[in-house]
Amino acid sequence: MIDKPTNGLTWLSLAVSLLTIPAAFADAPAQAKADCAVAEFTMGLRFQQQSAEIQALQLQAYNIATLKLDAAVAAAKDPAKLAIVTDLDETVIDNSALLARDLANCHTYDAWDTWLPWERAGTPTLIPGAKKFLEHADSLGVTIRYVSDRADEQKSYTVATLSKLGLPQVSAESVLLLGPPKVERRAIVSADHQIVLLLGDTLHDFDGRFRKTPLAEQRATVAAEADKWGADWIVFPNAGYGTWSNAPLKAWKAETVIEPW
Repeated sequence: MIDKPTNGLTWLSLAVSLLTIPAAFADAPAQAKADCAVAEFTMGLRFQQQSAEIQALQLQAYNIATLKLDAAVAAAKDPAKLAIVTDLDETVIDNSALLARDLANCHTYDAWDTWLPWERAGTPTLIPGAKKFLEHADSLGVTIRYVSDRADEQKSYTVATLSKLGLPQVSAESVLLLGPPKVERRAIVSADHQIVLLLGDTLHDFDGRFRKTPLAEQRATVAAEADKWGADWIVFPNAGYGTWSNAPLKAWKAETVIEPW
């Protein structure tokens, strides 16, 4: 019920003001989106979580890894001396549900201030092809080491998550989490094993030269190591986050011409 207007407000002016309220509310979502800087990640995260192309690329990566591992085992005198080193997040397990939740709340997820609760209570899913590949490696007698920048003080939660997902060779010894840089943790593995494959979605999963270096240097190193990609370095697509996320785009400088097909 609307009270009778007072203080000089006429019924006509009240009616006009009421008519403008729906328009104001209609503009609210658009304004909220405009004020949400993290909204720019939406398309990349949608591609990462929902596209069939990502699934195909992930399966392709694990198919290549299987071929390379089989060849390495066939050539080895003692397969037990071989090891594969794999990253976890966006390589073996999919954390996009956390990112989608934060995106919906307009929270900048790559600040990683919501990550620790996710490690403890989150429910990541498996990257397509991951379990099949890792079980195959295990059946060949190859050592698996999970090298991730998850929090070492929360290792018990990560070990429990990987165990719940049914992954092989999961233990406190096989899961090497953040402390020393990944290059040092890989050195621990190579001290008594021959690492035949590295798997990851971030370039420092492969070489220390990629860690905390400018994007231009990373691109140059990628080109310099061209023979390693798909050979003993297997990289997985990740359109959700990365060191590239703030890089400027290169645009065609020609004037825009609208020409319908």
